[in-house]
Amino acid sequence: MLGILTDLYELTMAAGYVQAGKTDEIATFELFIRHLPRRRNFVIAAGLQQAVEYLLELSFTREEIAYLRSLPQFARAPEEFFELLARLRFTGDLWAVPEGTPVFPGEPVLTVRAPLVQAQIVETYLLSTVAYQTMVATKAARIVQTAAGRAVVEFGTRRAHSPQAGVLAARAAYIGGCIGTSNTLAGMKFGIPVYGTAAHSWVQSFADELEAFRELQKLLGPATIYLIDTYDTLEGARKAASLGRPLWGVRLDSGDLLALSRQVRAILDEAGLHEARIMASGDLNEYKIGELVRAQAPIDAFGVGTELATSADAPVLGAVYKLVELERAGQRRYTAKLSEDKATLPGAKQVYRFADHDLVACAEEPPPPGGEPLLRPVIRAGRLLEALPDATSARAYAAQALVRLPEGVRKLEQPEPYRVEYSQALLALAEQVRRRPAPTLARDPVHQKKETP
Repeated sequence: MLGILTDLYELTMAAGYVQAGKTDEIATFELFIRHLPRRRNFVIAAGLQQAVEYLLELSFTREEIAYLRSLPQFARAPEEFFELLARLRFTGDLWAVPEGTPVFPGEPVLTVRAPLVQAQIVETYLLSTVAYQTMVATKAARIVQTAAGRAVVEFGTRRAHSPQAGVLAARAAYIGGCIGTSNTLAGMKFGIPVYGTAAHSWVQSFADELEAFRELQKLLGPATIYLIDTYDTLEGARKAASLGRPLWGVRLDSGDLLALSRQVRAILDEAGLHEARIMASGDLNEYKIGELVRAQAPIDAFGVGTELATSADAPVLGAVYKLVELERAGQRRYTAKLSEDKATLPGAKQVYRFADHDLVACAEEPPPPGGEPLLRPVIRAGRLLEALPDATSARAYAAQALVRLPEGVRKLEQPEPYRVEYSQALLALAEQVRRRPAPTLARDPVHQKKETP
């Protein structure tokens, strides 16, 4: 399944590869971020689990192949192409940085090495799932950083670009540092804590606001969060306080959150509910939260929806998937795009992280002393090497990895650039390809070994 979930040109190229007799060529593609969006100094890699599931389940059904046969683009396609699709499974290798890894422009996030047809068809899906989740995980990390220890819950499914996107946004936001999500399916699928009590419609469905609060408390007990701004926010706070314990706290969803939170805190404290918490929501982002934090608003948690699930200020991520080498009958040919502003570097690569910089090197180069290799083997010959870390583990990894970045790099405003260097061997290979766009360098001992990217 899912093979047909791709752009048409991936399939027309696949048919062309079959027609041209290129099915025995082994291709290496790299997925990386070409340019960072405005106001981003790094991104948090996410989406690997879905990428792996896709590769392991890749196939075409008879109905899908029949549909492709009906398209005019395949009227002249060789029968061998359709036969290949009928038996197609991913038999290649995948290397990837762990989910939660901060990455920078030009650094491979995934490396695919597989028969050319397989490696080509998977481009669209890999770009989509990795770029979207990386975009949301990065936005979440920015919001969580600004919240300065206050909890952040992802509320964005209703504003995501589809229900399915909402599930993945919840997962990515959790990896990026949110404590949980309002999306129940994401909670079940990925083990993410779920949050939510009642909306304004709950209050409106009762003739009396106090009765609405009382019934909610009966249902939820210590998990009760009263939404107090349906009518008069301060009066709502007084009614909530009058019911006493048990409760978690109250939520503000509109108005001047700084002024209201201070007034509501006073009402709760006067009633002896010092442990009751205040959650704020309503079109929040890292900048609005930052203002509230700097003003010392007595807000304990933030619910963020639209701006998080859509990454509203940076809604697209310039991820690309580029061919870097081809191998046939033991001969390797290195490939690169040479056009201005979109040039790429040839050859499979490894990224090494140091305390204050990264080094991008040829995959077969000896590892530099003290450098941590970021790309790790995930799939070999179509088989998963070991179970992937779950979302909770990826979240913990992201938090640790972010702390290790230099403080100046993590700043939201006017961050310091992070240094990414390229090895002399990689630069020399790139220069060879520029001079001779299709070199075969298999005799070079530096480029013989193919165990790791």
